[in-house]
Amino acid sequence: MAVRGLPDLSAQAVPGARFAVRATPRARRNALEQGDPIRIHVTDPPEDGRANAAVRALLAVALGVAPTRLVLLRGASARDKLFQLDDSSGVGSSGGSSGAGPGRSR
Repeated sequence: MAVRGLPDLSAQAVPGARFAVRATPRARRNALEQGDPIRIHVTDPPEDGRANAAVRALLAVALGVAPTRLVLLRGASARDKLFQLDDSSGVGSSGGSSGAGPGRSR
């Protein structure tokens, strides 16, 4: 998701950090405004979780992390949401040599 003028929030991307978000679905354009709460405008409608997925993706781009690392703690069906950055970084397994993991075989 490429958005021009997106603020760099990578300094706040600390494992366990929580982000209060005010979402605006069906906006004219995708945008993110810094503040408390972070205001995120997405063009997707609030149907079948599409707006939540777009909000998560936009926040992840601004933070410089994978969207799967953001966990929605509160607000699945509300405009006010609370996300937490997952503690696992996904970094550390070099080519899968450090372990097979559940459901995988060597």
